[in-house]
Amino acid sequence: MKKTMLVFLAVICLGAGVRVFGQFTSAEVGEYDKWEDFLKTAKIVQQERITVALAVTEPYILTLEKDGVQRRALWKNALGERVGGFKETWKGEIAAYRLSRYLGLHMVPVTVEREFQGDRGSCQIWVDSWNTMETIRKKKLNPPGIKANRFYRALFLQRAFDNLISNEDRHQRNYLIMDDWRMILIDHSRSFRTTKKFTTKLIYDEKYKEGPAFIMAELPRAFVEGLKALTPEVIRQVVGEYLTDAEIAATIARRDLMIAWLDKRIAELGEAKVLY
Repeated sequence: MKKTMLVFLAVICLGAGVRVFGQFTSAEVGEYDKWEDFLKTAKIVQQERITVALAVTEPYILTLEKDGVQRRALWKNALGERVGGFKETWKGEIAAYRLSRYLGLHMVPVTVEREFQGDRGSCQIWVDSWNTMETIRKKKLNPPGIKANRFYRALFLQRAFDNLISNEDRHQRNYLIMDDWRMILIDHSRSFRTTKKFTTKLIYDEKYKEGPAFIMAELPRAFVEGLKALTPEVIRQVVGEYLTDAEIAATIARRDLMIAWLDKRIAELGEAKVLY
């Protein structure tokens, strides 16, 4: 019991303290618990299903209302194998949010479990973004001045996070870009894979299909220390029932690959050029 409590306290302390590089603002982070409760308890006043042509998991957009406040949310219950051999799991949406929060990334919108039409599923607060990665590329927009460094460092964090959770489905519409160039990440139902492909190599390294520039070029020291501190027990405390033992073991295997890759890069370039 004492050991479990110590692990729990470590989870709370790290998740609360590492915010320097977070993509949600401090004010937004401070309201996580409020919006978790809202997603779980607010009344559904409207629902709209997204067709398979727009989203293969066919999620619902729910309009929720409580105490005079209305917000939209995305609900999905995809679970199991899809055409093409892809594994979909709504539980991965919740696990991704909780890990993002714990590691101080604050890049994934608040996500909880909610029952809808008699089914369990993930319910994620809707984020109205300025653009997506797809639209800024089509418009040939670039972050201005001082925001450019923060934006590109957010990209490196995205690659690190997707390496950790084995998310190879990061298409350009899954990057939400805010008007101040903060980056929010959505759609993690194809994450936390356990096959050899996802436990023996990283998605984003020099061999990435779109070119060697897609790497974790620079990362915060605090984030890397958080990675090193992950254990199966800590992950279980963070994600609860939403990952299996095999999925947790695979996450640890990927963490080890990431640390080995970073150690090699530091040996070649020096720590100052890899960690900040």
